[in-house]
Amino acid sequence: MKRLFIPAAFFLVAICTSAAAQKRDLKNPVYVDSRGVLRWSKDGKEASFFGVNYTLPFAYGYRSHKALGADLEKAIDADVHHMARLGLNAFRVHVWDVEISDSSGNLLQNEHLRLFDYLLFRLKQKGIRILLTPIAFWGNGYPEKDEATTGFSTVYGKRNSVVLEVAIKAQEVYIKQFFQHVNPYTKLTYTADPDVIAMEINNEPHHSGPKARTTEYINRLAAAARSAGWSKPVFYNISESPSYADAVVQSAVAGHSFQWYPTGLVAGHELKGNFLPHVDAYTIPFGDTIPAFHSRAKMVYEFDAGDVLQPIMYPAMARSFRKAGFQWATQFAYDPLFTAQANTEYQTHYLNLAYTPAKAISLLIAARAFQTLPRLKSYGTYPADTLFGAFRVSYAEQLSEMNTDEEFYHSNNTLTPPKNSALLQHIAGVGNSALVQYEGTGAYFLDKVAAGTWRLEVMPDVIYLRDPFEKASPKKEVTRIQWQENKMQLLGLSGPFEVQTLDAGNKHTVSVQGNAFSIAPGTYLVKEASVTAPPSSYKLPAGLQLKDFFAPGSVKQTPFVVHQPAVEVSAGIEFKVSARISGMSDGKKVTAEVRNTAGQWKTIALQKLAAYDYGASIPAEMVIPGMINYRIMVENSNGITSFPGDLQGDPYAWDEHRNESWQTFVSPPGADLVLFNAGEAKSTTTVLNPDWKNNIVAHTASNLPLSLALKTAVGAASSARSMAWQYYFKDRVSGRKSELKSFSKIVIRVRGTAGINGKLSLVTGNAIAYSSPFVLTGVWQEVEIPMGNLKKTDVLLLPRPYPGFLPLQFSTASETAFTMTDAEILQVSFTAPAQEAAGIEVESVYLKQ
Repeated sequence: MKRLFIPAAFFLVAICTSAAAQKRDLKNPVYVDSRGVLRWSKDGKEASFFGVNYTLPFAYGYRSHKALGADLEKAIDADVHHMARLGLNAFRVHVWDVEISDSSGNLLQNEHLRLFDYLLFRLKQKGIRILLTPIAFWGNGYPEKDEATTGFSTVYGKRNSVVLEVAIKAQEVYIKQFFQHVNPYTKLTYTADPDVIAMEINNEPHHSGPKARTTEYINRLAAAARSAGWSKPVFYNISESPSYADAVVQSAVAGHSFQWYPTGLVAGHELKGNFLPHVDAYTIPFGDTIPAFHSRAKMVYEFDAGDVLQPIMYPAMARSFRKAGFQWATQFAYDPLFTAQANTEYQTHYLNLAYTPAKAISLLIAARAFQTLPRLKSYGTYPADTLFGAFRVSYAEQLSEMNTDEEFYHSNNTLTPPKNSALLQHIAGVGNSALVQYEGTGAYFLDKVAAGTWRLEVMPDVIYLRDPFEKASPKKEVTRIQWQENKMQLLGLSGPFEVQTLDAGNKHTVSVQGNAFSIAPGTYLVKEASVTAPPSSYKLPAGLQLKDFFAPGSVKQTPFVVHQPAVEVSAGIEFKVSARISGMSDGKKVTAEVRNTAGQWKTIALQKLAAYDYGASIPAEMVIPGMINYRIMVENSNGITSFPGDLQGDPYAWDEHRNESWQTFVSPPGADLVLFNAGEAKSTTTVLNPDWKNNIVAHTASNLPLSLALKTAVGAASSARSMAWQYYFKDRVSGRKSELKSFSKIVIRVRGTAGINGKLSLVTGNAIAYSSPFVLTGVWQEVEIPMGNLKKTDVLLLPRPYPGFLPLQFSTASETAFTMTDAEILQVSFTAPAQEAAGIEVESVYLKQ
């Protein structure tokens, strides 16, 4: 058998490899040419697709909606509307084969498959193209336990599925039946559906064993699809098992799939700092080592900046994808509207138009960047590449922006003037611009549908209650939707205009005063008074209907205060207390009761600063060395609610025993300033550990009373000899910002293997690192490093970007002199000698005058 099998396998490979490049076939929407470029069949022009993954028909997405008693079709309708609203033209998800197959690979006609078909039907209606990944290998539990399923992946698992003959035969059966399946909503097979444009055989395969078996496996599954009539591009993952890249490229596929998680995954907390260097470039190693790779198309099946809430990452990633030659990119994963308030589906990802409006607008901008930027063009390296074509990203402004003659989009307040106000057709944003002033916190869209006529869509306000990347639970609300009227000014419109409601049930009456009016969530028609064009003549953006509107309702109307106290402040200087308060209405009173450890107390009124923002200053005479405790009280007709604690009732009642408060330490002049304390920072420190099997990361006792130290140690057997960690301290020191320039030394309290060299680095908001070495002695010591000893060095990209072949370090050409006021992140690293165990323990890092 072997003597016959081996030549046959190589013969199959030879035939299929020569057929990897596709011929132009007009019955298929796209094809891949001999140079690996994905092109439209109708005219031969390059194609580009940008969108999201979305999982509602399967696994936890399905179960969570069933638990809510939700109408799943209506839930899909809402989410697909928002995808179209964001200008996306691509959809991909790894189909949970465990839920729609049996152990032999037979396709099961069940509710999961029906809902998936319904989703594809709705996507088609919105003009969103589809790439199918029919095999996931995953169980269906996450974040819960896996259910008992009978699919072939359940029986054989991921690793066995790509090598065992019985598992491969089951997948051949499944693939053939999958592509022969007729969608009851479109009346088409996936093979015949022109909006299903490509396939990726499976999701993140882990290959092992003979490489010839890998090539054979891919070819057999591709052949199974072709036996069902599939003639569109076939992709296969190359980045998940990079040591098998040569075997993958030997297969009969037209392209290869990649992923990008530049800030890692599942940090368990929001990551803060400037991560634009993490997405400066996507470096593909295979082009230099495997010549045939250049004839393959490239797609990104999943990407996201995990645990990052900043609205700047997606356009920068789109730019780098285009520079690397990608023509398909789909974010993982878009949160369903009905469950996004808790972010339970994937806690490390958070993206939804209603609940993360700024990130969603940045995704819209990224889509336009990916769809319009030339493939393979470079825009330099950071910070030069923060400007690319019509696009801009800014860490300092927390802003993504697109500015052309016809489109103006912004993810935060912007002062940029539009390129040409007279020619604008589409506007979208969060916050204020030269075109729109808006007091709400949700996103808004203005689309010109006829001369002097605009369609206005306003999403409800959003208030972040808790870190959305912490451990998730459907019992824990992380983001709250608030429906209320907010003032809007349309500065870009000349002449008098009127605003008419469009969406069903919208009873809001709009009264325009000049160019200003009060607006509630919904869709509206903004018309100049002299315009008479009928609705039948309106030109709408692709996939949108004039009156469509989908948004969650307000969850609660009771007050809730979101506040982050300063860790410490400087004595004798007044400091501000700010809070974001939801559930408020006009006439309510907000006060802060402030007490210090000298026995003084004061009640201070908080003033309304914006729609939900309140603030007050604690006077200098209260800010004496020691501790300040305070609570915020919201008073209305129903009584008083005190925060923290959300305590109802009179806080001064004789029997009120609860007395929760926030606290801030007041440091005397010249006191040392802590940047890092291992115990305090236990849950928010990011560690680089390339070898969890042999290396150690632990919090252990230091030699100070009730004090922890962060221990990182390389094992003698580890092949990865370096370890590092970082901590974002900017928020911690903000209360003493005025003193930062007065410190002359940085001190690290450390113990480690004698003779080991460590490195301490401070990273600025411009992503420039300044570092100094230090030598360990084997005992606890306080190493003082003069600020003048800090020299510019490469930045460690922590969390470590994935895939692992991407760079770990970044260097900018900027020569800006170091100043402590610019510093945001602390990094500590060391390298152990070959074949020796070594490590360090850090109790604290602080500044000293």
